Amino acid sequence: MRNRRRLSGSLRAYLRWPLLLTSLLVVMNICIYMIDRKASVVMTCFVVLYLVIALSLFFVKRPSIMGDMVRFASNYGQVQSKLLKELSLPYAVIDSTGKMLWANDEFCDIIHSERRARHAITNIFPEITNDILPFSEMDVEVHLSYGDANYKVVLRRVSIPDFEEDSYYMEDETTIQNTSYLIAMYLHDETEIVALQKENRDQRQIIGLLYIDNYEEALESVDEVRRSLLTALVDRKINKYMQSIDAVIKKIEKDKYIFVFQNKYMQQLQSNRFSILEEVRSVNIGNEMSVTISMGLGVNADTYMRGYEFARAAIDLALGRGGDQAVLKEGEKISYYGGKSVTVEKNTRVKARVKAHALREFVEAKDKIVIMGHSIGDVDSFGAAIGMYRIAKTLGKKAHIVINEVTSSVRPILSRFTNNPDYEEDMFLNSSSAIQAVDMNTLLIVVDVNRPSYTECPELLELTKTIVILDHHRQTGEAVENAVLSYIEPYASSSCEMVAEILQYIGDGLKLRQCEADAMYAGIVIDTNNFLNKTGVRTFEAAAYLRRSGADVTRIRKAFRTEMPEYITKAEAITSTEVFMDKYAFAECSSEGVDSPTVLGAQVANELLNINNMKASFVFTHFNGKIYISARSIDELNVQVVMEKLGGGGHMSVAGAQLSDCTLAEAMQKVKDVLTKMTEEGDI
Repeated sequence: MRNRRRLSGSLRAYLRWPLLLTSLLVVMNICIYMIDRKASVVMTCFVVLYLVIALSLFFVKRPSIMGDMVRFASNYGQVQSKLLKELSLPYAVIDSTGKMLWANDEFCDIIHSERRARHAITNIFPEITNDILPFSEMDVEVHLSYGDANYKVVLRRVSIPDFEEDSYYMEDETTIQNTSYLIAMYLHDETEIVALQKENRDQRQIIGLLYIDNYEEALESVDEVRRSLLTALVDRKINKYMQSIDAVIKKIEKDKYIFVFQNKYMQQLQSNRFSILEEVRSVNIGNEMSVTISMGLGVNADTYMRGYEFARAAIDLALGRGGDQAVLKEGEKISYYGGKSVTVEKNTRVKARVKAHALREFVEAKDKIVIMGHSIGDVDSFGAAIGMYRIAKTLGKKAHIVINEVTSSVRPILSRFTNNPDYEEDMFLNSSSAIQAVDMNTLLIVVDVNRPSYTECPELLELTKTIVILDHHRQTGEAVENAVLSYIEPYASSSCEMVAEILQYIGDGLKLRQCEADAMYAGIVIDTNNFLNKTGVRTFEAAAYLRRSGADVTRIRKAFRTEMPEYITKAEAITSTEVFMDKYAFAECSSEGVDSPTVLGAQVANELLNINNMKASFVFTHFNGKIYISARSIDELNVQVVMEKLGGGGHMSVAGAQLSDCTLAEAMQKVKDVLTKMTEEGDI
């Protein structure tokens, strides 16, 4: 071996030192000879004698010294081998293909089957595949469980020369010659560490908030003598459920609770999908309206205060989505459970009046008002923007509406405002013009949308700090940050309904013009599908206000008649309808020769709901490089939850999504996969 040859060379040089010193004595003898001949003769005799003795020692003692060195090396190797075999750290050597070549006693005691490991270490540890073996000098760590223990496996690449001098413990030395490196494998027992980490996670405190969504409305729906019984039954259901997870719960208001429990119960809550939602909804002592609750939980927060902030954000999101659901917030990750019931309309207009007064203060404080809806705006978005425009003009402010693309549904209404001497020429701006017009003293009002990425011009959200949100769509994890006023009511039929209520509380003699009342009334008609979807008492009250303001039903109906090519396209889409799982209608709506394919797709989706036994309809439209999905239902399926799983959103009965980088067939299959999975998991 190379190292052994180096050792032999050093020993040979050490034994030759006496002979090498003879040359020094010869030089000394020459120097003495130049000084005194007699002394040099005596010195020569001693040099010769020294040389004879050195030669005799070199040749006579060399075999015995080498024998002692060999015996020492042998004993050293045996000691080293014994230490490695009995090392308390499990240690093994495998080749580059994953076969085990050698293992110490501790390693063999753990795996129990050394023969299986000699074929491939994967037979023992399936997590250690050839793909993760170290192919560089960097160590590879793998955490795995084997038997009842948990291990951290360290794989370290070692070159062959490092093993050459210790090859005595290699049982198959031919393997060394067939590869350029070996892999040292160490097992570190971390069972106790893993157990302590799990215990730490399980004992982490989770803070939650529980609100009764319709406390006042539910009490009013039952006889006065039974109201105390209804609240007692709801309290009992909630307290019993909290006892099952060893939670501490405290009622902070008549319809609000705060509770704390350990993280180890979270999986139980998720597995039964927060059954407390259904249990409370099932309470019935003659009340006409079911009691529903909303829950918000802050998970895995660094501090209790941050956990409470997560819970507050989660409960706000749950209420903003219509209630009757549980929302989990873990950092930026948000999970939703429930949300199957139809949202309940509030009978009181107190909130609308409060929001109207707050909106007026913000409008009066700014010099300029910019209003925008969602991209590819519809009639509801346009009508709500017109209502906000009238508020700004009534209060004497300069106002603009941001519109980029005018769809066929909006064009008949928009045409009544363009080239109209009653309105400014710059009433409508595109995105580039709006960006130039906005400054820090501008109020930005966003209507009919609460997701930044869906707005007509997302850049405007960064250019002003004063933002007002007014929408009727359920909230998602994506929200406009730092909005000074947010009025989001999922129970409302449309944004135009909400704006109509606000208009009645603005004051200062606000009066809608006829074309403005038509625009807002049309928004309600379109979003409710002629007052068939999500229509409540307040919807008709808003419609009555608009009718009194001059809205004309006949004029609106004429404005929204369909062109013959679009009608044919709609008929072809309905004809090609595919029924999935005997209750879901799937249709493809062509965009060729159609001015506003997405609007037409929504109309087709509404038409498909007229088919008997159809719980929901999904219409797919390929437009501008994307697949637009229009989802509609009556009351048997929450299409918003389905669309959220594809990155979209909306309402329980009206929702949509946009998919990129996929074909129509792939988009249809994605929706089918979601419906199948939700059915298997019991969400449908």
